[in-house]
Amino acid sequence: MLLHFYKMTGAGNDFVMVDNRDLSLSSVLDRETIEALCDRRFGIGADGLIAVEPSQGKGGIVRMRYYNADGGEAEMCGNGARCFGNFAAALLHHDKTAPLPFETMAGVVTATFEKDGNVTVNLTNPHSMQLFVLNADPTVGADVHFLNTGVPHAVAFLDKLEGLDISRLGAYLRYHEAFSPKGTNANFARILSPGHIAIRTYERGVEDETLACGTGMTACALLHAVLADAPSPIQVDVAGGDTLKVGFQRTGNRFTDVTLTGPADLVFTGDIQI
Repeated sequence: MLLHFYKMTGAGNDFVMVDNRDLSLSSVLDRETIEALCDRRFGIGADGLIAVEPSQGKGGIVRMRYYNADGGEAEMCGNGARCFGNFAAALLHHDKTAPLPFETMAGVVTATFEKDGNVTVNLTNPHSMQLFVLNADPTVGADVHFLNTGVPHAVAFLDKLEGLDISRLGAYLRYHEAFSPKGTNANFARILSPGHIAIRTYERGVEDETLACGTGMTACALLHAVLADAPSPIQVDVAGGDTLKVGFQRTGNRFTDVTLTGPADLVFTGDIQI
């Protein structure tokens, strides 16, 4: 069959977007097909695939289904959620002066559309924070912390990010026994100034570095807030060149009202035989 798709990017984190509101694609979008579509040499090329599906009556207008480039479904994706918000708004002819709530495996997320074209999404409350999961790990060269911001993230703060072998270090943490059995995404952050950090991320499911990761930058920002007592919002520079903003309410090591603001842009549309 011929699949009509849209290619979107959120700060360099790119996605194949499809309209599956009638569920006609459910039987053909299996793991192998999604992996082929995301292949950068023989497919469209993307960090993941996102489908718009009908609401399941859990508080959203529609449902977001997110699949990593390996075809495996994941709970959430912060950059993907912003792209989903813009994409779903266009499909539904949604008035962008109003927020758009949608369902994910991690809970209901709401997209708000800023006047400058950026999109803000609220994220589910983070949980399972563990500071100093690994103390002065010799391979990473720093302490490693953990936070689940919809998906699991390990975070290490380093003095520099240039020249790091992210594929090697990321895979080391992704499969480390401390994060078994499901594994974790891995983030490496540098403090530029109080409340402003830069990060590089290795994404589980992509199994390599990506130019941005919404839940990863959120995890880094919130851990920076705890470790350095930095106030909201925190600016985050990502490898794709954009600077995004993480907002939150904090009480000790607990966070609520977490938001992520940044770009969500259409790159191109097309059709591909599957």
